[in-house]
Amino acid sequence: MNLNKMKLLLVIILLIVTYESGNTGPRGRLGTSAAPELLIPVGSVGTSLQGSNISYVSGIDAMFWNPAGLSQINTNTGEAIFSHMNYIADINMQYVAGVVKIGNLGVVGASLRSLNMGEELVTSEFYPEGTGETFSPTYLVLNMSFARAMTDKIHFGTNVKLISEKIGEVSATGFAFDFGLQYVAGKSGLRFGIVLKNLGSSMRFDGPGLDAKFVENGQEVIRRVTLQEFELPTNLEIGLSYSATFAKSNHVTLSSAFLNSSYSSDEYRFGMQYDYNSMLFFRGAVNILPDKDENESLFGPTFGAGLKYPFGNVTLGFDYAYRILNEEGFDATNQFFTLLVGF
Repeated sequence: MNLNKMKLLLVIILLIVTYESGNTGPRGRLGTSAAPELLIPVGSVGTSLQGSNISYVSGIDAMFWNPAGLSQINTNTGEAIFSHMNYIADINMQYVAGVVKIGNLGVVGASLRSLNMGEELVTSEFYPEGTGETFSPTYLVLNMSFARAMTDKIHFGTNVKLISEKIGEVSATGFAFDFGLQYVAGKSGLRFGIVLKNLGSSMRFDGPGLDAKFVENGQEVIRRVTLQEFELPTNLEIGLSYSATFAKSNHVTLSSAFLNSSYSSDEYRFGMQYDYNSMLFFRGAVNILPDKDENESLFGPTFGAGLKYPFGNVTLGFDYAYRILNEEGFDATNQFFTLLVGF
């Protein structure tokens, strides 16, 4: 195990060095990153725990939170998940994903995330109230995943994401990588996790919607306005959890995580999950932003519940998450519904 521990340490150091080398800009840039949809949580389980479970999350729900957990899918062959979220300002997000075991090679998976903002009016300098036309912004994230158990204690996983954004006649594309690691400290109930998210290319909008007319030497010419590039919201997250069993069928897991980002305040997350016989689940979490006042945090405490039951060779699960919004002018809650199918 000494060699495996050295490998684990080297991977952790590599993740931290890679993150720090690309995180050289000043802080306080909230709202200026490219592809902010990458930060919108996916799935009810991790959302109800606010991502504090990155050290022990397993199965298909791990694809977003820590891909290392994909190596521990909870069924014989694979899992599929379908999720719907009511986000702020009447924005909805649909999410579908699937993973399968590939023998001793590991686990592979794919997911598609779609953000729906509804129809918007087309306006111009001559028609500020609208031209009568509409457009629908399209935000898509296609993800491919791979995870493998390096040993019985060390799990590794990665995501490759293709990002596509289209607003009217302008669009932007980019790619990003996630790298995750989990370490199981024997039978002590302790687990450690680290994940580097959204490491990738900058994005810039381009397209005929940026064409503008100019007059040069008495002649009307059309030139395209060049927009600035924006970096992706790269995050480094480190988590620790402890699990205990009471009266055989009662399990309690305490979890914590630290998030560091160049686009927002550092964040501490604390969560707790109780489950009875791995069938009935209750969850809750809080977050602390030490660099901000309490009123500046957009999201407050989260709560959730879930059911999971086997039907022959198929396992069905339903999870719900309830997230409080602190911002005035929006609905008081942010709700997530997730259906899990294991086979």
